[in-house]
Parts: sequence; structure tokens; C-alpha cells
Amino acid sequence: MSHFTTYLLLVRHGENDWVGTDRLAGRTPEVHLNDKGRQQAADLAPLLAKQPIVTIYSSPLERCLETAQPLADALGQTVVIEPGVLEIDYGEWRGAHLKELSKLPEWAMVQHFPSTFRFPGGETLREAQYRAVSALERIHTEHPNQVVAIFSHADIIRLVVAHYMGIPLDLFQRVMIQTASTSTIVFHNSRPAVLAVNYVADMPILEIKPEQKEEESKDKASA
Repeated sequence: MSHFTTYLLLVRHGENDWVGTDRLAGRTPEVHLNDKGRQQAADLAPLLAKQPIVTIYSSPLERCLETAQPLADALGQTVVIEPGVLEIDYGEWRGAHLKELSKLPEWAMVQHFPSTFRFPGGETLREAQYRAVSALERIHTEHPNQVVAIFSHADIIRLVVAHYMGIPLDLFQRVMIQTASTSTIVFHNSRPAVLAVNYVADMPILEIKPEQKEEESKDKASA
């Protein structure tokens, strides 16, 4: 049996004109980074380029692709679209004003028991979490002993971090994920651990050690 460590760097997209407003962007098309967001992406690229990243994945939405591209340029790589980390499908609530949504009777359910609520015409948070976690499980098995970057959205990253930390789904919003922040999940022989959450500064360089076979590991342990 081989022993390996895989790091997944989960990066939230940079700022856009929907961030900080009372509207729910969701999967709204043509939401691009604004000036601050483009600067965040430019500043983030040299920090992440220090890591031994072998592949860059991204949600197909423009704001994630635009955040990932400077890193791809720095590393000479092509961004791979990963639908599994696409934003939550808010259905009929997409683009709506939160002030208006808060008047709906369903709003109390979203605030207090979000795990039980299906967005009208969309998906549930449980479905979104399963989708995203399944994508990460597949990615980590495809990249043994490697580091990969995955550009996604705040709620998706919150749901993933909540899953690996054992946080109840109803409390996932307690996880803070800022724009252009990095959260790191590490898999040691497929056993997951949360290494960092909402990191916005330069990160320690992740070290990938040569893959060891189980027999070699036992020999070293008994030496």
C-alpha cells in the first residue's frame, strides 16, 4: 500500500460588484471581477505560485476563472473547469434582493434550519455539499502526493470545510471565507484534515515527500 499526502487549496474568487450588496448573485452569468477583485487576483498569484501546484481547477463562473487565470499564467498552466465546485443553485432566488427575500415565510427556515430548505427551483445545501465534497474526493484520488488549487465560491467552501471539520450543516455559516482567501484540506493516505481556513497572507510552502510503499515505511519504523 502506498503512503501519500495530497493538498487541496480552496480559493474563493476575488471581489466583484455583487459582493457586499443585498443581492444574491448565485449562478448569475457575466459577473466579473471589479478593479479590487482584479488586484486581489494579481496579488494572490505570486503567493500561490510558490506552492508546488500541479493543476488548477475552477468553477465555470467568470469571477472564479478570472481569479484563477493570473496563477495559471504564472505557472504556465491551463485552468481546468470543475462543475462540482460551481456556486449553489439558488433557483428562483438568484439575483433577488435579500431585503425582499427576508419578507418571505421561507426566510426563517434559511436562517435557522438551512439544511432542510430547498431553494425554489434550485438545490438544497445538503445536495450542494455532497456535490462539492464528491468533486474534492475524486480530485484528491486523481492527484496522489500532489498540490492542486481549486477556485470556488464562499458558500461552497464553507460547506466543504464544515464537512471535513464535522460541523453540523445548519452551522456552516459560522465559517468565515473572505474574497481571495485560501483554505487548505490535506489528505494523509486519504484521511482528511483541515490545515487552514480563510488564509489571506503568504502561506508556508507545502512539502511533498517522495511516495513511500508500506513495506518501506515499516522498515524505517523498526530501524
